[in-house]
Amino acid sequence: MNETLVTLVGNAATGVEFRETATGGMARFRFAVTPRRWDREKQLWADGHTSFYTVWAWRSLAWNLSGSVSIGEPLVVHGRLKVREEEREGQRRTSVDVEAVAVGHDLTRGTAAFRRLSKAEPSPAVQAGSAGAERSPTERQEGVPALASAP
Repeated sequence: MNETLVTLVGNAATGVEFRETATGGMARFRFAVTPRRWDREKQLWADGHTSFYTVWAWRSLAWNLSGSVSIGEPLVVHGRLKVREEEREGQRRTSVDVEAVAVGHDLTRGTAAFRRLSKAEPSPAVQAGSAGAERSPTERQEGVPALASAP
């Protein structure tokens, strides 16, 4: 089976939406990629046209994304490119999705601290009835303090 694998460098344009499904967790977010070019005449960097992608993730990647990614953060996304065409209200629309295999923070633009999850950690559905259900997956880890949200 032939698949188009891509690696995109850009920023999270929306927050991660996480849902529990019958087959495990599912997450999605919009991802913005803006090329930058050096303008020799003006001696400045110039932004090109921004492309937007919907990034989909499943199971453990979805779970980890929901506790790790916020709007505006620089990311590297690697996955399968999916192009969909549909007709809505008489107009043809094209959507470009990436089914993520791996997502990480772009360390050329900042630092990150990796925390390995234990395999024994329960899924979000198991914890839904617990007192910590309203917290993010990262905050539910034992011994890990809750992350302060940005104003």
